[in-house]
Amino acid sequence: MNTGAPEKSRLLPGYVAFYFLFLYLPILLLPVFSFNNAAATTFPLAGFTTKWYVSLWGNGEMLTAAVNSLIVGVCVSGLSTLLGICAARAITRYRFRGRRAANGLIMAPLFLPEIIVAVSLLMVVLAAGMELSLATIILGHTVFCLPYCMSVLTAGFEGFDRSLEEASLDLGETAFGTFRRVTLPVVAPAILSSLLVSFTISLDEFILAFFLSGTEPTLPVYIWGQLRFAAKLPSVLALGTIMLLISILLLTIAEVVRRRAERRYATGGYAHA
Repeated sequence: MNTGAPEKSRLLPGYVAFYFLFLYLPILLLPVFSFNNAAATTFPLAGFTTKWYVSLWGNGEMLTAAVNSLIVGVCVSGLSTLLGICAARAITRYRFRGRRAANGLIMAPLFLPEIIVAVSLLMVVLAAGMELSLATIILGHTVFCLPYCMSVLTAGFEGFDRSLEEASLDLGETAFGTFRRVTLPVVAPAILSSLLVSFTISLDEFILAFFLSGTEPTLPVYIWGQLRFAAKLPSVLALGTIMLLISILLLTIAEVVRRRAERRYATGGYAHA
């Protein structure tokens, strides 16, 4: 009855390898061609060089776009995480009319076409008389990143032992003091993960930034503008490789923090919080 089991087990590694190659081979080609000593993205490679990376440091427009992305990412991660903490705590701690509807509206940007969200936000911004700037990008990215923060923070609050808060209140601590001294330290890993995830998403986001940036482009918008010039393609590949590595690093840190928090909570590490 199990005659097919050995054959399936032999085919499984090949299937997994094909699956990951299909997903990530185009991405892996990005750093490969960024070290190519020619502007053409074809094989065979003309030779190994790091001149495309060196050229980035003398590019004033690129550095300005990088600073813009950094400013936007820091502001968005802080604002979306703060709003996410308030919303996640309300949804996980209290039962009120419209709670599910409110949660659904917060998570809606995850399921709506991003270009529709971008056009809608652009119309609202222009109708409000605001000039397109980094501030409008921050507002747009916050709307887009909030659902991701909510997903991380809701899981953190749902896994929190409420008896710790009750014990703190019974000992005479105020509600705000309990939240600051007990709740926040326990959900700190989820907060850190939310900050890192939202920063990474904001750093890589293009469509909203393209519609809302005005004359202050972020790195993805700058990269899109450079793709019109074939001679600048190698530098774009180098810049894209750097952004890819930064994104992977931040997401890895967020995942490591989350797993450590889960293990700590499972073994009772928060018992003395």
